[in-house]
Amino acid sequence: MNFKRLTKKAAAVTFSTAILVGAGGPKIFAQQMNSGDYKEDYGFAHITRADMLKIPGQQNSSQFKVPQFNASAIKNIDSAKGYDKSGNLIDLDVWDSWPLQNADGTAANYHGYHIAFALAGDPKNSDDTSIYLFYQKVGDTSIDSWKNAGRVFKDMDKFIPNDPYLKYQTQEWSGSATLTKDGQVRLFYTDYSGNPEDGGTGAGNQIISTAQVNLSQPDAATLKVDGVSDHKSVFDGGDGTVYQNIQQFIDEGKWISGDNHTLRDPHYVEDKGHKYLVFEANTGTTDGYQGDQSFNNKAYYGGSDVFFQNEKNKLLQSPKKQIASLANGALGIVELNDDYTVKSVMKPLIASNTVTDEIERANIFKMNNKWYLFTDSRGSKMTIDGINDKDVYMLGFVADSLNGPFKPLNETGLVLNMNLDPADLTFTYSHFAIPQPDGNNVVITSYMTNRGFYPDHHSTFAPSFLLNIKGSKTSVVENSILEQGQLTINE
Repeated sequence: MNFKRLTKKAAAVTFSTAILVGAGGPKIFAQQMNSGDYKEDYGFAHITRADMLKIPGQQNSSQFKVPQFNASAIKNIDSAKGYDKSGNLIDLDVWDSWPLQNADGTAANYHGYHIAFALAGDPKNSDDTSIYLFYQKVGDTSIDSWKNAGRVFKDMDKFIPNDPYLKYQTQEWSGSATLTKDGQVRLFYTDYSGNPEDGGTGAGNQIISTAQVNLSQPDAATLKVDGVSDHKSVFDGGDGTVYQNIQQFIDEGKWISGDNHTLRDPHYVEDKGHKYLVFEANTGTTDGYQGDQSFNNKAYYGGSDVFFQNEKNKLLQSPKKQIASLANGALGIVELNDDYTVKSVMKPLIASNTVTDEIERANIFKMNNKWYLFTDSRGSKMTIDGINDKDVYMLGFVADSLNGPFKPLNETGLVLNMNLDPADLTFTYSHFAIPQPDGNNVVITSYMTNRGFYPDHHSTFAPSFLLNIKGSKTSVVENSILEQGQLTINE
């Protein structure tokens, strides 16, 4: 908060009011100072309460609804096999996935193959989370045509001399991958450090990390992971002023405080020859940190002055007051050097103070001279009346430049809604938009079926479908369901 500017602003308002009302001035001055209300957007966009409160009235429209899928037609990924802790060959759950992309976000053609990285693990062990590499011949679309090259990282790959974080890694979380100009596969992902008994810190550290994935072709029909190189930590949140870091989370008491620290899902993007990562985070101490002062910032509410006061008073009496106080989700951005180290830490592209602490799967690309920014979020983590625990969303925003300012698509930011029971076989989440080389349609991928619910149905690639984007409006394309895991159209 800019206290100096706010003090000047409050003083100016109070002084002019006192002149107008004479003796009533001191009384109004006291009211002004005690209210503590202010308006500060910190120079970037916000997911406002006014917009979010309109979403329940929109989400049942076919424009926004994730299609209904035929449960009887859903297949596991046949090649999704790995090993449990005892070394037994097992069928894996497969959830968050992302394609190998060109710099413009389109799916890359790697020696005649599409590549999808995905989180996968033992259905009976929720702590088993590793990145696997799946591949499919360009032109094939059937889920049965996806082959599995296995884990990207070996257990020993985390032991990098002089890296302060990787050695404590217990899980590998989501990210992105780009095909470089020299034909190399560059992976960005989240290094997660969990239970001490597994070698972790016990604090839930999330570190944005990277590696070059080395591939070979033993024969015309096979891709093989030949290890990784240049494996390193990239960003730990910095000093806590722009983005919350792990030490702040620890100092607050970790999870017992009710806080939800995030620093994950790095998405690589290029603009005008510069390299960037956009990622899920939380705001830092100089750009709208969490805490009860958030309730007084009109920028987080949107709408009229009357709406602001009414919604603030309602929120202060709400059972979700503490969650709202701690809610400071953000989509952050850093610029990278050519060696994929951090060049500069930039202010967030968007934040969700008082709304939610968690806006996931950052995704951004340029299409028809506009920049489109997307994020996934769960209603169960939100503080908005009318949004319930079953609701999951993909929200979207548009700007004329990579740095914004971003404005909500479809007036509120709603792009997709899905509200099935989490135990439903056709439940989907982690929706991800993939631009195509031509046209106004993007392919939406996601995963289907939550982990560990069924003995015979595993988490799998969901059927893809099309989303049409025109300017600041999007709509689900009618009758556009594609194959499970399909990345492209017209190839």
